[in-house]
Amino acid sequence: MSKVEPSPLLIALDFIRPLKINISLMKEVKIGVDTGGTFTDFVIYSEGKIEIKKIPSTPNNPSLAILRGIQDLLQHFPLVIHGTTVATNSLLERKGGRIALITTKGFEDILFIGRQTRRELYRLKGERRKFLLPRRSCFGIEERTSASGKVEKKFSSIALQEILSKIQKLKAEAVAVSLVNSYANPSNEKIISRELEKNKFLFSASSDILPEHREYERTVTTAVNAYLMPVISLYLENLEKKMQGAELRIMQSNEGYISPAKAKSEPIRTALSGPAGGVVGATQLGKAAGFKNIITFDMGGTSSDVSLVDGEIRRTNESLVGDFPLRLPIIDIHTVGAGGGSIAYVDKGGSLRVGPQSAGADPGPACYGKGNLPTVTDASLALGRLVPEFFLGGKMKLFPKRSGSALERLANKINKSAIETAAGIIEIANANMEKAIRVISIERGFDPRNFSLVSFGGAGGMHAADIASSLNMPRVIVPKNAGVLSAIGLLLTDSIKDFSKSIMKTPDEMTREELRKHFNELEKKARNGMKEDGFSDEEIRIYPSLDLRYLGQSYEITVPYISRDTREFSFISDFHKAHRKLYSYHHEERPVEVVNIRIKAVGASKKIKLKKMPQDNPNPERAFLKKQIYHYNGKSHKARVFNRALLSPGNRLNGPALIVDAESTTFLPPSYALKVDGFLNLIIQRKNTPDG
Repeated sequence: MSKVEPSPLLIALDFIRPLKINISLMKEVKIGVDTGGTFTDFVIYSEGKIEIKKIPSTPNNPSLAILRGIQDLLQHFPLVIHGTTVATNSLLERKGGRIALITTKGFEDILFIGRQTRRELYRLKGERRKFLLPRRSCFGIEERTSASGKVEKKFSSIALQEILSKIQKLKAEAVAVSLVNSYANPSNEKIISRELEKNKFLFSASSDILPEHREYERTVTTAVNAYLMPVISLYLENLEKKMQGAELRIMQSNEGYISPAKAKSEPIRTALSGPAGGVVGATQLGKAAGFKNIITFDMGGTSSDVSLVDGEIRRTNESLVGDFPLRLPIIDIHTVGAGGGSIAYVDKGGSLRVGPQSAGADPGPACYGKGNLPTVTDASLALGRLVPEFFLGGKMKLFPKRSGSALERLANKINKSAIETAAGIIEIANANMEKAIRVISIERGFDPRNFSLVSFGGAGGMHAADIASSLNMPRVIVPKNAGVLSAIGLLLTDSIKDFSKSIMKTPDEMTREELRKHFNELEKKARNGMKEDGFSDEEIRIYPSLDLRYLGQSYEITVPYISRDTREFSFISDFHKAHRKLYSYHHEERPVEVVNIRIKAVGASKKIKLKKMPQDNPNPERAFLKKQIYHYNGKSHKARVFNRALLSPGNRLNGPALIVDAESTTFLPPSYALKVDGFLNLIIQRKNTPDG
């Protein structure tokens, strides 16, 4: 039996193969760190080479795993770009800080009234909602600003001091400030903010976080930001203290990174930090390999994240994290509770279910040696889709007997064999992930048959081919180092900041010059913000857009201010086209309202370069390791196992096969074939299809 060997190739200026770096010779060091629910991934880049690390996460204190991974590198003053789940977990688990709300008198109940929307419209039983703060922590102050921006009434400084005194007695850790119509004129909010700062409160002002109309969404976004501030501030301060010498940057949800100071003041922007890195990495790799239209599929230990890239990364201004609607620009990512650690169980009706509960990093799947509950990973191991002696490059021991026992106990409950139960677990998990892809494609006017599925994450390669087959997608792309692609994506991103302003007028109510003036003011603010982070005018790129809707509608569609194709002002016609694509109709005769204008400011940074390798020979035999029995579609087969580190550009394989590397395993079903391209991606297609 052959051993898994490191690559014999030394490749400069790319990240295609993991290489052992001589730490003593390091000059410039960049590190991408992605903290997941099960593992923390590291991509260490220096002198054109990289080293990959993957160690178990420490959920109770994520910084412990980070420090273990980079402790010996801190003397080289590295740039560390960190994708974190701290904000998301704090919000979902309700482990944020104790907060108070200051709003306009008469609006103290705004967070509790909400929009009165219901997720399950026809359910007779009322929905139970949990709030971020009790009603006694909401304070109204007598003030008023009109929708036109005129300050109708200023508040009393005495009244403000009384409110601050009450907040101090409540021992609030942060304060949210959201006054009515402050998006039109923030002057009253600014005065309150100055007083809060003078009294050394952590605070979040809506005119800074979300200067847009819609009182509830603006208030809840501001409140969530305040709720996260104590947790993220403490986490980042602790991390910075222990990483002295390193230059730390934090990944946002909008495909770019920000400074720790910005992340402390606006932690809500990191809500989907980790998954965003994966989308960036998959997009850059897809473009380099010649595939602009992709659907990213990131399956980790706890969840699966999918996103559609239609030439460019798609962003949304409306998202839901837990029970909270957040109106901030983020990558359009849909998440389901289906990962390698998702627990399989039998519900009250006797049906087999999978997730969203996860075994996490501790105890983890049964095969990791601690837990005793069956998971998706245990099912994959029982079906022969994992190779125990080569799991994580042979660095982590698996316990197949523990998986077998856990599956046997579950199988007895449904009168099936352990293998049948394992196959059922995989089918259910695949159905859950397939449904997620339908949400971001078919339900939004995109045909998945026109997209390639880019699979990554530690567990993605074992499911991708079956999911693509169900959706009739033409191919699956499994990048090199797929298990740590989110960490790689962190080193492929730029610094990005978003700015917005509500307009609420139709084009007939303002001239083009007035609209341009609004954009110029917002652009000036954006450029100043990027210059504060050290970017010059030459390094800053500005992307203007507008939120438009038919007059009287409730929801907007974002379109570019200037057409990317013609470089002309065609946003009205672009809106009609976008509306027709999304809703299957449009009304060219109806007036269109400009609701918000937006500026996306990008500070270009040095990134890893992707280098294409020349084609070698198609014979992959030097990578062959062994043969292994696996179960598929009710039958047992023998699959050949290959060491991915020894596959070269031009190699071709026919299924059934298992391709193992240091971070993940790829399952190639019997009806599929793959080729290795110049970037060492596995391009998987059905046999007898073009390029297949």
